Amino acid sequence: MTTTSSNLTSFDIKPNKGFGPIEFGDNMDRFVSQYGEPEEVDSFDEDEELNTTVLHYWEKGFSIFFVGLASQVLAGIETDHSDSTLYGQKILGMKEAEFVAFMEKNGHNEYEVELDKKDKRLSYEVSMMDFFFREDQLVYMNFGVLVDQEGVIEAV
Repeated sequence: MTTTSSNLTSFDIKPNKGFGPIEFGDNMDRFVSQYGEPEEVDSFDEDEELNTTVLHYWEKGFSIFFVGLASQVLAGIETDHSDSTLYGQKILGMKEAEFVAFMEKNGHNEYEVELDKKDKRLSYEVSMMDFFFREDQLVYMNFGVLVDQEGVIEAV
């Protein structure tokens, strides 16, 4: 897991809001000026309704997704940072059963399960959070908000 420090002081996952000081809805230029150039960039523009640009900060333990057609805004975050917290508790490394109980305690009772070749994903649609388990341990997660073509965050 990634433990390299960054200029983030908080790794608190805030559903539908952001990650520490990072907030959904920010624009790419402002984000890069604050957090520096990414180590890698991926762009996807196959979708006629939305373009996506992903800034990967591997050493800092997160990737940032900018989405929109007319204007791209920060709409998704993926993290494997070991200091990531959700509802005040570190979550990376939790076993699946412990994690499900933790989510239920925090009001998240409905989720879907999907398996692929190496990961098991638990998706909590209402808060747009996906948690990925490998060998029964949470190894990374992503979360975000819905954005329209104009780059405006849709109401939760």
